[in-house]
Amino acid sequence: MAGADELEKARKAYAGNEWRQAREAYAVAAARAVLEPDDLERLARTALLTGDDESYLDGLSQASRAWVDRGNQPRAAECACYAAMNLIFRGEGGPAGGWLARAQELLSDDDTDCAAKVLLRGMHAVSILQAGDGHAAHERFAEALAIAHRCGDPSSAAMASIGLGQALVALGRVTEGMARLDDMMLSVVAGEVNPIVSGIAYCAVIGACHEAFDPKRAGDWTRALSRWCESQPDLVPFRGQCLVHRAQIMQLRGFWPDAMEQIDEACTQLSAPPRHPAVGAAYYEQAELYRLRGDLGQAERSYVLAGEYGKETQPGLALLRLAQGRLDPARAGISRALAETTEGPSQASLLAAAVDIAIAAADLDGAQSAAIQLTGIAKALDSILLTALAAHADGALLLARGDSTGALPVLRRAWNAWQDVDAPYFAARARVLVGRACRDLGDLDAARMELDAARAVFGRLGAGPGLEAFRVGGVGPTRPRQSCGLP
Repeated sequence: MAGADELEKARKAYAGNEWRQAREAYAVAAARAVLEPDDLERLARTALLTGDDESYLDGLSQASRAWVDRGNQPRAAECACYAAMNLIFRGEGGPAGGWLARAQELLSDDDTDCAAKVLLRGMHAVSILQAGDGHAAHERFAEALAIAHRCGDPSSAAMASIGLGQALVALGRVTEGMARLDDMMLSVVAGEVNPIVSGIAYCAVIGACHEAFDPKRAGDWTRALSRWCESQPDLVPFRGQCLVHRAQIMQLRGFWPDAMEQIDEACTQLSAPPRHPAVGAAYYEQAELYRLRGDLGQAERSYVLAGEYGKETQPGLALLRLAQGRLDPARAGISRALAETTEGPSQASLLAAAVDIAIAAADLDGAQSAAIQLTGIAKALDSILLTALAAHADGALLLARGDSTGALPVLRRAWNAWQDVDAPYFAARARVLVGRACRDLGDLDAARMELDAARAVFGRLGAGPGLEAFRVGGVGPTRPRQSCGLP
């Protein structure tokens, strides 16, 4: 009777997202009686949700064996798939391959649709997408989603929908991809999927928002993720990713001290064993903040750490080299990254940096080529953030060519777009260029007002390179024009 009471207590705590209490009660119940396979799966999830990855894998192994004993090979294979997913997230491809082989073997004589088949097909599609074949990945994810609908499993359907949305965004079909992800999130918010898939879904949709240059939607879902994490005090995973996403939004909107506090904590959490793959992204965001604030030595160290953890360090590292006056490595780094990046949306930030670097190197033809590509992407995706990037690049190029009259309306359009997305640092950069154009046209009063306004924003943000440009006289109304690159 005591065992039954503990089991009921465990199930109730699990349903209430009280992961530590559920885990403790399940452990007591398991010591007194053999748990059902469903309960073994729940016990395994409570281990992961309280930060114990190894016990999660052990629990999935027990649940898988229990399903085999019950003659339910598809459920046993599903447990194996979740074990493989966890190991893949941790970068342990060898053990993950073993679990995937076990799942395929368990399904070898089963022709029925099941969640395990959805997950297997989805993981294969992820590898195809990461290899750069968005069209083939989209096809595989669509097949996986069709299987999920036939077998009626919400969790595996959500995983397939995540992949499908990501593939659509990578293919430039951003509106369609974000609609797919928003629709998927309805089942997550409604509590229809298991809590591990819920956390994966929140992080995936926010990542897609950033890739689609949609800061408003990213901010909305980041706040939703924060509420989801805060509603589960025992939750350990996903908090670090949440901190990274919050820091990205804070950085864009000019709350740099708060962003640095969030990202420092994220680096600490995500680098603790077992190391999370998102630690590279955390160190990259940390490096970006250091670079913008002018702490170039710390920025260098953080970019190195990001690279060590597998994160692409461009365009940030190239912009750091530009800030250091090292044009050759800046150009080499950004060119290499562009050569490796074939999908349009992923190229946008690289192209914007390429324009800045080419202008600084007096390669105006190279800057024009990058600006034309960036404008094409902005038109295709209809993003206000991309519009700001493209207009800024076009205006900077016109200014560098000496066409201050043509540059002014373009730069004012960029400034308005930066204002619309609440990005004060980038809006201030646009005002610097507007001030230079006014100066070149002889309107020194207008130039002084624009430059004073930009200097005030740089001062409030603590943007060291921007303020240094004023101190050395490179942007004043009576000085020669300097590079139009990032401060």
